[in-house]
Amino acid sequence: MNRVAQASACRGQLPLAVLLLLILAPRAYSQTFTQRGFLETDLIGYPQTAPNDSGQVIGEALFRYEAFYKLSPDWQFAGGIDARTDTHNQVDRDWQLSWDDRERRRPSFAVRQLSATYSHNKLTVELGKQFIRWGKADLLNPTSRFSPQDFLTVVDADFLAVTAARLTYGGQSNTIELVWSPLFTPSRVPLLGQRWSIVPAGVTLQEQAPSFPGGSQFGARWNHIGRAAEYSLSFYDGRNNLPLFNFQLQPQLPLTVDVQRFYPQMRMYGGDAAIPLKSITVKVEAAYFTSTTKTEDEYALFVAQVERQAGEWFFIGGYAGEAITAYRPGLQFAPDRGLTRAFLGHAGYTIDTNRSVALETAIRQNGRGVWVKLEYSQSFGQHWRATAGYTLIRGDTSDFLGEYRRNSHALLALRYSF
Repeated sequence: MNRVAQASACRGQLPLAVLLLLILAPRAYSQTFTQRGFLETDLIGYPQTAPNDSGQVIGEALFRYEAFYKLSPDWQFAGGIDARTDTHNQVDRDWQLSWDDRERRRPSFAVRQLSATYSHNKLTVELGKQFIRWGKADLLNPTSRFSPQDFLTVVDADFLAVTAARLTYGGQSNTIELVWSPLFTPSRVPLLGQRWSIVPAGVTLQEQAPSFPGGSQFGARWNHIGRAAEYSLSFYDGRNNLPLFNFQLQPQLPLTVDVQRFYPQMRMYGGDAAIPLKSITVKVEAAYFTSTTKTEDEYALFVAQVERQAGEWFFIGGYAGEAITAYRPGLQFAPDRGLTRAFLGHAGYTIDTNRSVALETAIRQNGRGVWVKLEYSQSFGQHWRATAGYTLIRGDTSDFLGEYRRNSHALLALRYSF
């Protein structure tokens, strides 16, 4: 059975198992069962139209449910599902339950997480669909290679879980982590024909079925906590979850180009450190990437930041950089590299127990791209929270941020949590 057929069969068998877990577990194991979730509705408004998208108002709804069951001191289980819809056709209109997150659009129903964890003494083993985050920086994580993201809205990306086996061994000072992922999970890229996909004027792009790689991904990380600092070294061998593109020109008018995503081989060597000082904490993170794919660059990414907490204020600011050691011509969607050679910042203020304000920004060092996101959030009672925000994007068309200059937008969100 090929991989496509296996994935389809897997999707067909998952709904019953997941529903039984989420419905029967709280009744059978109420003493060791916990659950949480929320229902959120968003209204997004774009003041400007885009050349390939005249839509200016989008409505979205997301229901998320998560359950956790502790069978014994050694065994625990975690599961979660997402159900969503929207008005802009960014969500699939089918009733299948997705496991592998390989759909072009966001799935209407998806297994967000489903894993089993065994812990005993210094050993922890987690199997299943899980979230794996590496690195210590808050602004950008070059070393976090098992963390694909949903980039349909480029500047508001959510993380996706991966199917993996993760083994962690160690104590308070030293920890070794090994990860093996048998199923490749790609990052989701902007949809052709919508405003977050930049298409040259006068060209029609026809997307072909993507070429997903076979094989598995492997990673290892060693972390040390010392008296003066915490630091780690990491290694990854597998595929880049961000795609390169193959193009084929069609002999017809208007000008039509077939486009296919494929995922280059990647090997990463990285490290990170956090150094607490008297009034600030300094964090650095860097990674070097090599590839056997002829159209993939070899390069290094790094980020250096400082953070400070003072009363109800917190501030994080730093710089992200890139150094290319081998340039190979190829077209790639790479928001991680797109946010380098820039000053990055994140600040927030807690007004009181119910209200807060947050600010995020990225400013290109040459001034050709700017992204600023401001949000105000307020809770009402124990379950309701409203958020209002505005994202401003400006810059030149030659800049990664600047090419999205027509995508400044306002957000109104209402969430009920339980």
